[in-house]
Amino acid sequence: MSQESSNASTRAEILAREDEPHERQLHGSSNASTRAEILALVVAEGPITAGDLAERLGLAAAGVRRHLSCLMADCLIADHRVAQPGHRRGRPARHFVATDRAHTELGSEGDALALQLLDYLAEIGGDRALVDFAGRRGAHFERRYTEAVRRAGADVAARAAALVAALRQDGYAASLRPGPGSLTVQLCQGHCPVHAIARAFPRLCDEETAAISRMLGVHVQRLATLASGEHVCTTCVPVAPGSPGPEPQECA
Repeated sequence: MSQESSNASTRAEILAREDEPHERQLHGSSNASTRAEILALVVAEGPITAGDLAERLGLAAAGVRRHLSCLMADCLIADHRVAQPGHRRGRPARHFVATDRAHTELGSEGDALALQLLDYLAEIGGDRALVDFAGRRGAHFERRYTEAVRRAGADVAARAAALVAALRQDGYAASLRPGPGSLTVQLCQGHCPVHAIARAFPRLCDEETAAISRMLGVHVQRLATLASGEHVCTTCVPVAPGSPGPEPQECA
């Protein structure tokens, strides 16, 4: 499928949501609140095990597994293979990540309107207008978080941690995890408020990556995006030798 066909399919899918009932399946039972909490944690922290979810939420593991089974049946989460260091006996623990459908379910109700506005912008201004809009949004993203990053000082790892904290306040479900080797960290975004829009207009992701690079003062590389179908946005950030890294976590 071509990029244009894929983008058109994405726009049609999101615009169709306008005609759906506002009452979501997640909220259709007495267990909805707990299930929504579990899904939100999978979105933010995945890949994550049932045991870790139970510990984080203070719930019985058996109950968490029942909710996970329901979420899998609804195609909101999926198994994710995680490399296990060394050789361990027994079956490896199952890890779960959110699916693309889950990110769509968690998307803003304004997505359809935003897509209509962007389509109108392209109609009256062409591709140049979309490029300019993406650039303006990237500049806004940079202005919003530059001060928080600046206050963290000159250390790149500290600046990245400050950016993650600021992003989390805005609903990005961000985390900072070790990268391959000792000279990189990975800035992970488990949920993006503009995920559905970025699927149709990936230039938004490019501009956001460029803004992150400018704020941190190093060349960063976007390894994966939610918009391209991955379960997390992952940006590789080079750090100086001896910089304090994040606590060890598994990052896919």
